[in-house]
Amino acid sequence: MKQYDLMILGPATRDVNIDYTGAVDRSCGGAVTFCTPAAVAAGAKVLAAVKISPDDRDILDTFHMDPADVALLPSHKTTIMRNEYFTPDRERRNSRCDAQSDPITPAELPEASCRLYHLAGLLYGDFPNELIEHLHERGMVSADAQGFLRHNENGKMVFHDWKDKLTYLPYMNFLKTDAAEAEILTGYTDRVSAARQLYDWGAREVLISHNTEMLAYDGKRLCTCPVKARNLSGRTGRGDTTFGAYLAMRVTGADMVEALGYATACVSLKMETPGVFRGTRADVEAYRRLFY
Repeated sequence: MKQYDLMILGPATRDVNIDYTGAVDRSCGGAVTFCTPAAVAAGAKVLAAVKISPDDRDILDTFHMDPADVALLPSHKTTIMRNEYFTPDRERRNSRCDAQSDPITPAELPEASCRLYHLAGLLYGDFPNELIEHLHERGMVSADAQGFLRHNENGKMVFHDWKDKLTYLPYMNFLKTDAAEAEILTGYTDRVSAARQLYDWGAREVLISHNTEMLAYDGKRLCTCPVKARNLSGRTGRGDTTFGAYLAMRVTGADMVEALGYATACVSLKMETPGVFRGTRADVEAYRRLFY
C-alpha cells in the first residue's frame, strides 16, 4: 500500500468568475484544487482524491501531478460554481451553485496509508458523518468549516451553523475557518475568542483566515502572521492555499509558528497571480526573506 503524508479529498469545480469590472474567467476550482499544489510545494507527499463526473476527467490534468497520486472519485455531476465579485479586493461576492457533486462515501476512498486526511469541502453534504468517523479511525483528520456551513438551497449559497459541531469538532486535529465562518460557529466577531471557543469544543488546532492576517491556536499558543500580498489578482483560493501549505508543514514536522509563517508567505505570493499556486518552496522562502 502506497504511503502518503496527506490525503486531500473533496469536489473540484467548474467555475465561472466575474470580477467587479464584468470580466469573465472560466476555470477549474474547488478547495481540493487550491489546497493540493500548495501542500505539494511545501514538501508533503500528497494524494488528491477528487470528486467529479468522469466526463470531466480533464480537470485532473490541472493538478500537474503524477497520475498515480490523483484519484477520481466518480460523481453523477461535477460541482459548478458561479462567483460574482463586487470589489477589487474580492472580499464581497455573490456565489451560486448550478450543480453539486455526490457525497463522498467511505467505500470509495483510495487504498492508501495516510497520516492526515483533509476534508476540503465546498458545500454541506459533501462529507457525510460516517466519512468523518471512518477517517478518524484511519488517522488524523482536518477540515475546512466551509464544507459544513455553506448550503446549496436551489442554487443560492446560504450559511447555517453546523448542527453536529459539538459531536464532530473533537474529531478534528486541525480546523480551518475564515472570520465570517468562525462567527457563525461561535457567535464571536473577535477571532481570538472564536479560536479559543472552537478549541474548547474539541478542535485541537484552529486556523482562522482573514484578509489582513492568519491566526493559529492550539490551546497553549496563539500566533498571527500578516498577509503581505502586493496585489489581489489571485484572491480566489486564499484560505485553501493557506491551509494546504499549513497542513503540509505541520504533517512533515514544522511547529505551529513556523507552519503559519510559511503558509502566510505562500498565500501572499499566490495572491499576486491568478490561479492555483505554481511556485516552489524555494520561491516561498525567498518571498519570506524579502517581505518578512
